[in-house]
Amino acid sequence: MKTQSQCDMCAYYVYDDDCDGYICEVNLDEDELSRYLEFGNRFNCPYFHLGDDYAIARKQ
Repeated sequence: MKTQSQCDMCAYYVYDDDCDGYICEVNLDEDELSRYLEFGNRFNCPYFHLGDDYAIARKQ
């Protein structure tokens, strides 16, 4: 069973038709990318933003 990472819930983690997969729209710098590759699911991304689909509906 796959462990859910922080990326799976992030608003910046979107499906890209060109590469036929999910990608992160945030450009990590070299140090951040290195930490992500080293720690994987345990990496705490400083750009994480919860992808809440209902946020707009709650404001109405």
